[in-house]
Amino acid sequence: MILFCLGCTERVNHHELRIRLQEQLKYSHTEENWFVPMKVALQNLSPEQVSWKGGTQNHSIGELVSHLIFWNEMYLKTLNGEDVSDFEMKNDSTFMVHSARDWNDVMNKLDSIQIEFGQWIENVSQEDLEEEAVDILNMTSHNAYHSGQIIYIRKQNGWWNRK
Repeated sequence: MILFCLGCTERVNHHELRIRLQEQLKYSHTEENWFVPMKVALQNLSPEQVSWKGGTQNHSIGELVSHLIFWNEMYLKTLNGEDVSDFEMKNDSTFMVHSARDWNDVMNKLDSIQIEFGQWIENVSQEDLEEEAVDILNMTSHNAYHSGQIIYIRKQNGWWNRK
């Protein structure tokens, strides 16, 4: 819907754009709409489940989460004007393995980044919001894509029970 709005008007209503971007952020992270958000996809997983790879080259759930943390954090740092030139931007290196005892910290980090994004959207100027809207939508789509992968891994292993 937001892409349609962005393409149909010369100047998008600032308040409406802000609301739509906040919605997309919520839908990809906490609030179920037409797909499972990341926070729901990650509920009630054991350390063993988070690390499971099934003897394949596919990424584990934990690796997918570390990948999302990396790219979301880099984008947020860029939005905040921070220098990210010292970070290695090779996609393969973003799929890190975390220990079982670090999993709560990893989950908290993902949540805090999403909260910061919401605050950025809430407080940024109209000009900056309009300039970054498409990239924010791409980020939320990227998050939703990996949420789907996590759900697939869970279903594949019988770890997904919606009841």
